[in-house]
Amino acid sequence: MHTIKAALFDLDGVIIDTESQYSLFWGSIGHEYRPDVPDFSERIKGTTLESIYTHWFAHLKDEQPEITRRLNEFERQMQYTYIEGVRSFIEALREAGIKTAIVTASNDEKMQSVLRVHPELPTLFDRILTSKDYAAGKPAPDCYLEGAKGFDVIPEECVVFEDSINGLRAGRDSGALVVALTTTNPYEAVAPLADIVIENFKGMTLDRLWVKG
Repeated sequence: MHTIKAALFDLDGVIIDTESQYSLFWGSIGHEYRPDVPDFSERIKGTTLESIYTHWFAHLKDEQPEITRRLNEFERQMQYTYIEGVRSFIEALREAGIKTAIVTASNDEKMQSVLRVHPELPTLFDRILTSKDYAAGKPAPDCYLEGAKGFDVIPEECVVFEDSINGLRAGRDSGALVVALTTTNPYEAVAPLADIVIENFKGMTLDRLWVKG
């Protein structure tokens, strides 16, 4: 049994309630550019923009700048509401001496849009890792391995909070304790990939991590 020393949080659907908004955007993009993939918006959740282009739009290189422009504009207009209970839970982690980091597939431009709404985030997290900070995107575990390395701890001393299937696979394969939120996918979909499943952070306590960790 390992002591939890670091908590690594995905951003969308874990800290901020944005997944339904992204489903609308990427659903529209999928309908326009990839009508052959009816569940396109679900398949790309948790992955980097670079990965989306590589795997789904490699044959549409000329269209990629326009998609990026539309995404950037959309993200500047998005609502960035906290997931219920997350801020108080992060504060409890920090009071307990546990390091905290955001580990997101988002790029720096998106992160700046979030920080304009929530300038307090750097006071809640010791590190913020974006897509430029690791080699392979989710479902590869690189991002969470890098998160652990940055705190000089082993992955087994970390807890990962995720909502997407790709993100949960990344957390599981890193070796960390994994907490799944049902903000994006139903319990039945996330439970096989997680040690703990929660609806949101309301009522979440550190004791649940100690029991599982």
